[in-house]
Amino acid sequence: FVLSFFQDLMIKIKSINPHIVCSLCAGYFIEATTITECLHTFCKSCIVKYLQSSKNCPQCGVKVHETQPLLHLRPDRTLQDIVYKLVPHLFEREEKRKEDFYNSRGFETQKKGQVLAGVVEKKSEPKLSCILNNPNAHQLKYDEQICLCLERFNNQPQLIFGEKYTVPSLEKKFLRCSSRVCVAQLKEILHKKLSFPRGLNLEMTCGADALSDEMSLRQVYLMNWCPRGSPMFIFYAVCSPG
Repeated sequence: FVLSFFQDLMIKIKSINPHIVCSLCAGYFIEATTITECLHTFCKSCIVKYLQSSKNCPQCGVKVHETQPLLHLRPDRTLQDIVYKLVPHLFEREEKRKEDFYNSRGFETQKKGQVLAGVVEKKSEPKLSCILNNPNAHQLKYDEQICLCLERFNNQPQLIFGEKYTVPSLEKKFLRCSSRVCVAQLKEILHKKLSFPRGLNLEMTCGADALSDEMSLRQVYLMNWCPRGSPMFIFYAVCSPG
């Protein structure tokens, strides 16, 4: 017989464990990272630590690189999204673990950069409650699109490298992109579109919180913007290095 297109298919998670479990730590992938030479995937922390003492893939033995193996690692965000959707509460536990780690070391009291003319003093820790209390937190589809507005924070001249500099504005501020896009990729787009002077640091904020480069737009939306509607406003500003 032929399964209906809309019929639910129930499978045991143990049957797919070989595809979502790290062979180094025997746990589910966290920050799934793939070796480009052989396409085997591991937790980021596991493979980085392993390659400090070995230059070969721990699964198949292929040589990653003789001197710089870390350059041949790539994040697999698609696989990580799948793992988070398949394993109940894994994402929440990992976010809570990160939050506890940073809090135990007092990182929340450290300044993360004097951005946006001193309005934002630090990059705040992830708002875990925004994810835990959001019933749609893990229902974003693989190809989910997010509407953004990239807006400069301030149009007033500021002193950069001893000279007055006005942050340029994008001609086209609105865009749609995958929820898996990272803040670092948005910064690359801004650098290409606006041609910032060399040496300037670019900072981005949403909801008065500075955003870390590794945050995905899904995380930004759930932690800083939800439940406000579309588009999600992200502001950018520049500051001198150091």
